[in-house]
Amino acid sequence: MHSAGWKRRSHNGNLEVAMRRFALLVTITTLSCGLASFADAQSAEDQEVLKPIRRLFDGMRKADSAMARSAFHPDVSFMSTGVRDGQTVVRKESLDNFLKVVGTPRPEMLDERVWNEKVLIDGPLASVWMDYALFIGPRFSHCGVDAFQLAKLADGWKIIAIADTRRTEGCKQGPD
Repeated sequence: MHSAGWKRRSHNGNLEVAMRRFALLVTITTLSCGLASFADAQSAEDQEVLKPIRRLFDGMRKADSAMARSAFHPDVSFMSTGVRDGQTVVRKESLDNFLKVVGTPRPEMLDERVWNEKVLIDGPLASVWMDYALFIGPRFSHCGVDAFQLAKLADGWKIIAIADTRRTEGCKQGPD
């Protein structure tokens, strides 16, 4: 006699449960390894996309306009947005004016610190979104978000557009 609520299990049932668990474990392990390989490949491509952006920021820190210029396509577009007197303001800048600011000798370094980089790639087009804080020497200037568009050309990835936000309030000054 069997009491209500009790079920009889055979050895075959236990073996079947064990085999299902083993198959699930093998599947999870295989998928995990595959995803790790995909992440590694993705991150290598991401690093290639980020190279011209890092070169730009290195050029800014060194006041080296030639280094900064090498990160850009000649027809790059620069746009900045911010809020002034409660209204959104959009400002366009030229590559030459930007490089003049970067290459002008100054006693204190321009240091754009970035974090939280998000890279999206589709063939020869990439988008990079990152938080930043700009320092002039040790002094905090402003913060915001940089949004880059890049194209993969014969000589590598080049920045074709930058849009950013600029604010002085509600800023993080790093990834902390």
